[in-house]
Amino acid sequence: MKAQIRQHLNDLQIAMRLHHQWEEVSPSAEALASTDPFCVNTLSATQWLQWIFIPRMNALLDANAELPRNFAITPYLEEALKDESYLMALHQPLAKLEKLLKG
Repeated sequence: MKAQIRQHLNDLQIAMRLHHQWEEVSPSAEALASTDPFCVNTLSATQWLQWIFIPRMNALLDANAELPRNFAITPYLEEALKDESYLMALHQPLAKLEKLLKG
């Protein structure tokens, strides 16, 4: 299962790069420290994926730590990126990851 999770995270990163949503410069420490869900007050949805979600999931995998279960990121993305042509490209690997970690 660990390999599948990493693959979905890699697929998400590839989709973000292909659609020019991968940034080279990190947001400020203050922006990353937001306590709002998805850092909605300081980061875009794609920034949150790149700088918070993907690194935290990889860190959990590296540490053999317990992974979150029954989480739902796709509804947030559907709303935050509803007008973006790349929504489905990001949605697919996240939906697969959510399904894999359900239960």
